[in-house]
Amino acid sequence: MRLFGGGNQNSWRNHLLLKVANIFGAIFVMGGNVYTVISPWDVYYSGKETYFTPASWSFFIWPLIHMLILGTCIYQFSGRGKEVIIERIGWKLPLLDFLNAMYIYSWTIQEYRYGLVFIIFAVSVVAQIYSEVKETQLRNFCDEVFLHLPFSLYHGWTVCLVFMSAFEAFGVNAVTEPADVWTKVAVFSSLTLLQAVDFSYAYSAIEGDLPSCLAITWYLFAVVVQQTPERSSFVHYSALGFAIFSLCWVMRCLIGLELKYRGRRNRLGFGDETSRLLGGH
Repeated sequence: MRLFGGGNQNSWRNHLLLKVANIFGAIFVMGGNVYTVISPWDVYYSGKETYFTPASWSFFIWPLIHMLILGTCIYQFSGRGKEVIIERIGWKLPLLDFLNAMYIYSWTIQEYRYGLVFIIFAVSVVAQIYSEVKETQLRNFCDEVFLHLPFSLYHGWTVCLVFMSAFEAFGVNAVTEPADVWTKVAVFSSLTLLQAVDFSYAYSAIEGDLPSCLAITWYLFAVVVQQTPERSSFVHYSALGFAIFSLCWVMRCLIGLELKYRGRRNRLGFGDETSRLLGGH
């Protein structure tokens, strides 16, 4: 006997427990993020500030991600949404919501090492979801907006948060301590790794992955704003150089999208060799 619904495989009642968990998890995590903004603890301004901390306005990417995830939860009731969200992603989305909520809680109470652990697990889960979505052929506008866009932004942004959390867990306090040689090496190495991740996004397909590239570029410019030359000129100008360079990968994705969506591949001789130049497979 079926727990939910009858024999109609397309009934909205099928997999109802998972659908409810997706909606509840999305609302709960969104509420947690809202609370960090309006809470009396003033998390964004009273937490530990490191030499890799971005400007507080950069975290307002979270409402955009959560609104898109809510759209994903609505899209799961459609036939196409059920095929991808329910049958392919499954319980990974509620698990991601749980890990994100635990990260937010750990970050709010300034338990940064626990936060680092939770965000690493969250990145591993969102990477699996991201891979599931990338393997699925996008068929329409709703697929782009409610499947590809939210998880691309989510993946790119949480990768940045791993680096930020590592500095919070093990780095020095930028307000009270000057940047020593090891701090500068750690900052420059982290910027280099983020640039490598940005490069991999840009060349992951013919059109690249614009949302993920934008998330990393957004974070890098926020670091530039927060880490002033008065605090550390090395950190400021290093971040500025990498942020400007990251715009190249954004442009690479825009060019790939233009070639893809205007159907100019065949007309311009966009064959295998050109495809490889733009990172196609």
